[in-house]
Amino acid sequence: MTSPERRLRVVVATPLSEDNCRRIEELEPRIELIRDQSLYPPMRHAADFSGDPTFRRTPTQRSAYEAMVDSAEVLYGIPDVDPAALRRTADANPGLRWVQTMAAGGGGQVKAARLTAEQLGRIAFTTSAGVHGGPLAEFAIFGLLAGAKDLPRLLAQQRDRSWTGRWEMRQVSELTVLVAGLGGIGAEVTRRLAALGARVIGTSRRAQPVRHVDRVIRPDEIASVAGEVDAIISTLPGTAATEKLIGAEVLAAVRPGTILVNVGRGTVIDEDALIAALADGRIGFAALDVFAVEPLPSDSPLWDHPNVLVSPHTAALNVAEDRLIAELFADNAGRFLDGRELRNRVDTVDFY
Repeated sequence: MTSPERRLRVVVATPLSEDNCRRIEELEPRIELIRDQSLYPPMRHAADFSGDPTFRRTPTQRSAYEAMVDSAEVLYGIPDVDPAALRRTADANPGLRWVQTMAAGGGGQVKAARLTAEQLGRIAFTTSAGVHGGPLAEFAIFGLLAGAKDLPRLLAQQRDRSWTGRWEMRQVSELTVLVAGLGGIGAEVTRRLAALGARVIGTSRRAQPVRHVDRVIRPDEIASVAGEVDAIISTLPGTAATEKLIGAEVLAAVRPGTILVNVGRGTVIDEDALIAALADGRIGFAALDVFAVEPLPSDSPLWDHPNVLVSPHTAALNVAEDRLIAELFADNAGRFLDGRELRNRVDTVDFY
């Protein structure tokens, strides 16, 4: 008599609805999905993987939670979305082999855990990249349109009940847009820009043609083309290579009135240089969903600038996000079990 096939032990480490737990089990029945809903903080909205901040486990619950995550071969989520908790369980559990992060930029959380070389070699890390491409691309286009159609002026005139003379608005079909980063989000942005008729320049570390992109340049060439574009949209991740990539040199080279949109990571833009560029009109409008420090400090001049739209890192949030990440994980679980390459695997050198 043959023994039943052993199933892969996956522990849910962050809040996940029972509907989505069952969805994973249906899509990949070869895994044993371990969870205890009493040990997770209640979710306040879709994709609220940190949960209610007032939630506190009792000492008994804390012991049960740690024992559960420490028994995993695979973790669905970084425990409590806390890099220190990831390090604790990596130390405690030599059998841990793979961690699925909830964030598209989960590499930053892995880096913050300060894992050992042995742990980084033993444990695979994957992100939810691709899940957020559609919503973030829509926000990027919204930001571009808000700048092109003079949204701050329209709102100010409406507030003041001021009916001025007419003025020409910019047409997206007549704009040249630089998309910094041609990954999953960037690809969605360029597809929408192409549909609107814009000319697109994109950055990639690989010098090869990209669909919907008229010209591909290296990231270190941004300053050399900044004077040719009407708008810059950043979809770049936060890495050592991208930190303040859009800084004083780039912003000194832009045309007056350039539109800037950021849906990648806040560290890509030098905010001091941006504030200076807003002051002298080189940047005419900025739509920002991400910032170098979050929440954005209350004393940041960006809050009060009339030509800045501040979005509290909410552009990616979508009612379908939890389900899409669950489905991505189920697909990757099949790949893991079959010995195939995982999607969205984190590079543990650049943590991207």
